[in-house]
Amino acid sequence: METHEIDYELIGDDMQIVEIELDPKETVVAEAGAMNYLEEDIEFEAKMGDGSKPRQGMMGKLFDAGKRVLTGESIFLTHFTNHGALKKKVAFAAPYPGKIICMDLKNLSGEVLCQKDSFLCAALGTQISIAFQKRLGAGFFGGEGFILQKLQGSGKAFVHAGGTVVTKELQGETLRVDTGCVVAFESSLQFDVQMAGGLKSMFFGGEGLFLATLRGHGRVWLQSLPFSRLADRVIQSAPSFQGKDKGEGSVLGGLGRLVDGN
Repeated sequence: METHEIDYELIGDDMQIVEIELDPKETVVAEAGAMNYLEEDIEFEAKMGDGSKPRQGMMGKLFDAGKRVLTGESIFLTHFTNHGALKKKVAFAAPYPGKIICMDLKNLSGEVLCQKDSFLCAALGTQISIAFQKRLGAGFFGGEGFILQKLQGSGKAFVHAGGTVVTKELQGETLRVDTGCVVAFESSLQFDVQMAGGLKSMFFGGEGLFLATLRGHGRVWLQSLPFSRLADRVIQSAPSFQGKDKGEGSVLGGLGRLVDGN
């Protein structure tokens, strides 16, 4: 089906939201729980599938839902449609500190691969599916990079990245990246996971055992703060999870938390 044309505005800096302006009868599809606010006349409905194949049968929808379960996402996507006579807005929020990236698929050969938890929302008509990496290195050691989400179509899709976003355009070069720092890349690039280096560097360097390798011609989007890294640091600093108490700058330390009830 033809992809809906949507207008948008990114609001904020490190805790961004994307505000989508919908013409009458236009629809945007989003991950469950991503909506921040919506205006009057916009109605939403949870559906099994992205709506890009309106004639798809129940078996096809169940098969697509099963593939989404493999990515750890909900089997349902929420469809937001403007049923009014005027333009209306709906906004979607990033789940943790970082940036929201607009992917204009018609300028990206109609297809982008992204990390399985980075997709936020897209114009109706965008096909949202999964892609398995065929290379053995990516399959056995890729971690975040083994199962990817594939976004196909000619409209706009939005993905979220943690921390600062860096865009690299490869012209036949090879780029080696921490596996968790790859947000998205064009399907024209080859993606694999390879050993990081010598044994001493692998075990004592602190950079992990494997690095993602991208080569070819195309763009890749990188994030400086993968959510897994942020979560690890939070847990390490949380006394309730046997983490080390940082004291938060208080001269009273643990006694201060006891006084204020924490």
